Order: sequence, then structure tokens, then C-alpha cells
Amino acid sequence: MKVMKFSSLLATILFLAACVTINIYFPSAKAEQAAEKIVDDILGNQQQPSDEAKKDKGAALETSGSVQYVSHLIDFFIPSAHAAEPDFNINTPKIRQLQAGMKARHQSLAPFYANGAIGFDKRALVAVHDAGAIGLKDKGRVNNLLKDENADRNALYQAIADANGHPEWEGDVRSVFAKTWIQQAAKGWWYQSANGQWQQK
Repeated sequence: MKVMKFSSLLATILFLAACVTINIYFPSAKAEQAAEKIVDDILGNQQQPSDEAKKDKGAALETSGSVQYVSHLIDFFIPSAHAAEPDFNINTPKIRQLQAGMKARHQSLAPFYANGAIGFDKRALVAVHDAGAIGLKDKGRVNNLLKDENADRNALYQAIADANGHPEWEGDVRSVFAKTWIQQAAKGWWYQSANGQWQQK
């Protein structure tokens, strides 16, 4: 019985080790840290994460004892297993240029976030939330601002994926930023939930 259990455990370890060493997976935690850094810079935030956000992150990091045990065994048998985890690069001329442009544009967008005219949509872009809150003289200007902002956002997500050697990560990068824009939004700003419904923070 013990031999069977050991064989089963060993097979599981080897399978997990093979997955870890062969597959380069999207580094969610590092991507979240990178997104927070970029979004904080663009929005001009230096705020500490809320208690709720800390709880969410803490819950996500909790791991059962059995999983930790298997992880330690993998490290013992295959010390290089974690080499498959890539660094997450956000320091390229293109990324810096896009970030700087978005930061400068934010000064013009901020009043429209504040009055509810625009908000963050579920695709990590900016969309009109309440067209009635945009004065007639500002409509053309706001439309141009949104066009330029969304072009830069789309380019930024792809540039980050490209900088890390995985263009196919663009969707993952976008998803991380979609959550981060909302997390870092000021109180009273509007955003779309995953199902497309507008909500006020």
C-alpha cells in the first residue's frame, strides 16, 4: 500500500515538474506589480492598497499544506524548476513613451472622470459613461482625447507583452490592467464590471 502511494506521489511530482520546466506561464503576480506601478504613475497616485485589497491578495497567496509539500519536493528533485518563471519587463523606450503620453493626457481627462462623463471599461480602455455630462463645446475634444488614450492603451498592453517575448500575453496583460485601473481609480469614478454594467466606485 505504501509503495503504491509513493509511486503515485512520485508520478504526480514528475508530472508537475515537467509542466513547470516546459511551460513558460504568465507571471500574474509580477504583472500585477508592474501594472500598479504604471497606473499609479499615470494617475498620479501614491496610495497604499486598501485593507480589502490586502485581504484579497493574502487569500490568493494562501496555499494548502499538501500543495506546499509537493512544491518543496519538486524543488528538491528539480532545483531549476523555478527557472521557468520569467522576469517581467516594463522598461523599454516604447513603454516609457506611451506611459509618459498617457500621464500628460490624464490632466485633461481627470475632470471628466470626476464628473462621471467617462470611466474605465471592461477592456481596460476609457469609454463615455454619461454623454450628458460633457458640454457641447467639449464633445469634440473629449472624443479626440479618448481616441488617443485608447490607442495608447492598446499599444501599451501589446508593447508590454512584446517586451517580455510573448506577444500572445496581450490579453493577459489587458486583463491585469483592467483590474488595476479600477483598483487605483479615485472614489466617485465610474467603471464597467466584467458583465459590462457601469458602477461607481
